[in-house]
Amino acid sequence: MSTKRRVAAYVAFACLPFVSSIACADDHPYTEGAVVNVARIRTENGKFDEYMKFISTTWKQEQEASKKAGYILDYQVISIEPRTENDPDLLLVTTYKNWAALDGGLEKNDAIAKQIEGSLAAASQSAVDRGKIRRVLGSSTMQVLNLK
Repeated sequence: MSTKRRVAAYVAFACLPFVSSIACADDHPYTEGAVVNVARIRTENGKFDEYMKFISTTWKQEQEASKKAGYILDYQVISIEPRTENDPDLLLVTTYKNWAALDGGLEKNDAIAKQIEGSLAAASQSAVDRGKIRRVLGSSTMQVLNLK
């Protein structure tokens, strides 16, 4: 094989992923949308209103500050009927513009916590106190796919 043909073959091979990814982008019947995190919470018996007081004050202030800073797009609190004692009774939903919005999350959350609760130590103590009135069952982060 001549040198010119060999170089042409290497260039064609190297460009193949770029050409195929561009072609594939048009083939998807959807576009990538917002990223959503859903935290599953189970309040302890008789502590629902106490936990909702935290949600409607401190948590809401943190979410509003995050929204104002452009860290999140939106948030929701959803009540859900638990089927067993290990099912959530609340879902805390936070919507981000995209996956990149999660970058630097620790620094962003620390700044918001200091702003709302005064210090990271106060925020940590608040988290310990909330552990007495609710259990975090887990969370899931997912992406919305917008159909074309």
